[in-house]
Amino acid sequence: MTDLSLKTRPGLPEPLRALLVHYPRDGWTFHNNFDGLVAFWLDRHLNFRTLTAQMTQGAQAVLEGQLDPERHAAALARMGNRFLTELHGHHQIEDAHFFPRLTQLERRLEHGFQMLEADHVAIDGLLHRFTTSANAVLTGWQGPGQRDTTAAFLTDLHDIATLLERHLTDEEDLIVPTILHHGPGAVE
Repeated sequence: MTDLSLKTRPGLPEPLRALLVHYPRDGWTFHNNFDGLVAFWLDRHLNFRTLTAQMTQGAQAVLEGQLDPERHAAALARMGNRFLTELHGHHQIEDAHFFPRLTQLERRLEHGFQMLEADHVAIDGLLHRFTTSANAVLTGWQGPGQRDTTAAFLTDLHDIATLLERHLTDEEDLIVPTILHHGPGAVE
């Protein structure tokens, strides 16, 4: 099988797309098993994407002189905490409950669920970098190095947003078709 590292994979390899072929993205919302668990799962992912986009916009606005650094720090404290807390909790539930259950349902995709767990470990390292960088912005918003800490934060945020997007997309392409196929009751 190809390299499944989060940092290097361009997407799900063909063997892990076995159910996606039968349940393509453009038909998900029309499937009888979409409402409930699948809709909730995708909403959580949209929340993470939205938070990273909002934090990116805020940092860019500070660097462009369009947002006061103090207002940015206050917004970043709220959004950054929410992002970290909710993403960490989301991953814990997946690792402890959903991935083992999905593996039981689809043994042929077991390697994919293991890949997603490995992604969580890689993302944890990025979250540590994110926290350090965000804290530098929060404590230095009025200092002389404020532009530099904001620029460094923006770079770290871009790195995590890029890899998080790869993870979320691959996770959706693996998990949603599995739930649509087996029904949410088989997973809950």
